[in-house]
Amino acid sequence: MKKFMTILILFFCLHAMHHAQPLPPQIPWTGESTKYMRSANDPWVTPAEISGLTKTPDYATSINWLKKLTRNSELLSMQSIGKTAQNRDLWLVIASKADAGDAASLQKSNKPTLLLQAGIHSGEIDGKDAGMMFLRDVVFDNPTLLDKINILFIPVLSPDGHENSSRFARVNQRGPEKMGWRTNARNLNLNRDYTKAATLEIQAFLNVLNKYPVDLYIDIHVTDGVDYQYDVTWGTTSKTPYSPAIDAWLKKELNPALEQALKKEGHIPGPLIFARNNKNPEAGIVEWNPPPRFSNGYGDLRHLPTILVENHSLKNYKQRVLGTYVFLQAVCEKLATNGKSLQKAINQDEALRPQTVNLPASWSTGFDEEQQDTLDYLGIDYERYQSPISGTQEIRWLGQPKNNSVPLLIQSPGAPVTLPKAYWIPAERQDIIEKMKLHGIQLEIMQSPKTVAMEFYRLAKYKLANTAFEGRVRLQIDSVKIEKHEIILPPGSARISTDQPLAELAALLLEPLSEDSFLQWGYFHEILQRTEYIEGYVIEPMARKMLKDNPNLQKEFEQALRDPKFADNPRARLQWFYKRSPYFDSKFLLYPVGKEM
Repeated sequence: MKKFMTILILFFCLHAMHHAQPLPPQIPWTGESTKYMRSANDPWVTPAEISGLTKTPDYATSINWLKKLTRNSELLSMQSIGKTAQNRDLWLVIASKADAGDAASLQKSNKPTLLLQAGIHSGEIDGKDAGMMFLRDVVFDNPTLLDKINILFIPVLSPDGHENSSRFARVNQRGPEKMGWRTNARNLNLNRDYTKAATLEIQAFLNVLNKYPVDLYIDIHVTDGVDYQYDVTWGTTSKTPYSPAIDAWLKKELNPALEQALKKEGHIPGPLIFARNNKNPEAGIVEWNPPPRFSNGYGDLRHLPTILVENHSLKNYKQRVLGTYVFLQAVCEKLATNGKSLQKAINQDEALRPQTVNLPASWSTGFDEEQQDTLDYLGIDYERYQSPISGTQEIRWLGQPKNNSVPLLIQSPGAPVTLPKAYWIPAERQDIIEKMKLHGIQLEIMQSPKTVAMEFYRLAKYKLANTAFEGRVRLQIDSVKIEKHEIILPPGSARISTDQPLAELAALLLEPLSEDSFLQWGYFHEILQRTEYIEGYVIEPMARKMLKDNPNLQKEFEQALRDPKFADNPRARLQWFYKRSPYFDSKFLLYPVGKEM
């Protein structure tokens, strides 16, 4: 038996060595923020602290600890904000002196309200364990903070992914010991769902935004890609923000305070780092222009101050959790002292009524060469080598600091679109109307038929994606034609005035050329199919009469026949006439959302 156990242990050791993460060496870290950890025998030690911040507890243990904390503090309350696909509760913890967090009381309190969200990618779970530590310390050691602010905490937005946990979940990440999965139970990435709102989790989140007076939203992640010295990085809006007053407050008021607090506690703060080339960081760092499918892009459009935190995956779990703790502490202190000025900035941006809206440019559209800058980049030294495995050059990180000045590449802004007086969604698209409501967009539902003259888009050049993305088959729109029609809209149709704070968000959800429009996300595929046809024995004599009655049509047909492919295609020739007849399907390729100009 003893010999068998020895062999078994040896087998598991060899198995573990075989599957060990071959991560780069890390720079030793001993920050001052370790003082915030409680000892294992403390009555209010968190489950993660018991492990020395090397492990994270499962979902049930995490929620039970928070429930226990709530029972022992009149400053806390908890409520389920919805269910996941696997029927787990999504929990919201409220820290407030306004009747322990009743939504109506928070609305009346006028205190700045912070919404902290963790675990949207549940393997990136730093925010959950840091948030649990921070809430405990607020209610027991610093309750006066809640004289000035309110705190909302979603510990895990993807519980189903959180419970799909193993030691092999995130090969590029240094801890915790077991990590959850990136996607939810339906294999959907919640951090690509803010606009299409197809998941139960994001729908629950949007309902929180509609119900509570959130003034600042923090979405906590962990990122990889390249190795660098920064342990806590974050980003807000782009160089061309939809919320300029909020942008100024975040970058000029908040960012310096965060940098100072993190450095004081032994952390290395930095901007979001997206290398143009992961094998050559010196080629440039991209200043990302986030589209609204992501949290910070969505927050910018919604005039909701939003911070996307990306801790560095190659730093150990203790360092990342404690850096997050310091980040939260500094944010709350700034909100307590300057939160009123942030609320003023929100009001300024909500009062804006722009005439046009820029559609976010995709990552591949290039950079604005006239606005390039440089970044004093705190990198890690590396070497490149020829790999016999990949057959090309790979990169090996050496674990030594390497500081350099590198290009900061600014993404070009997207093309502008003129905003109409209103968008109209027909009654038969109640699904889209309900999504607009979910986003908090104001709309008017028609109670009787309404005749409206509007502009419509007809697709001119488009293509369906070859593969599914986030559960949808996307539709790429390259060009459209504008047509004017007077139509009768039935009762139940919705008018969305652009004289409202969320007009730009409405536009990016409804404009066909927006990459986050419902059209491009595949919600209007029915317009791609024709539903009536014509036989040759009908269209051929009809075509001869059309040419006889219309000399200009005769010239157009002769011009078309100069194309050999067209001339040699009998079906195409007949279809050419069918498209020009009054019998052709007038709704083919016609996007049914109208624009009242």
